[in-house]
Amino acid sequence: MAGSVESTAAELAAIADNVAQYRSRVGGLAEPWVGSDRDDLVAAIREAERQLRNAERTLIRALRAAS
Repeated sequence: MAGSVESTAAELAAIADNVAQYRSRVGGLAEPWVGSDRDDLVAAIREAERQLRNAERTLIRALRAAS
């Protein structure tokens, strides 16, 4: 069973890293629209970024629990 915990931890770490990269990419998408008349788009992108940050934190918590 210990091997499967290690495998799960490795997978969680990889996914958390990918989510962090996506969060950064998504956050960058809002920058060109800041100050424009597309506040709706900026707000939606920033909300997506926040949700990805929460997902990353939750994955890290799960990783700590698996370790």
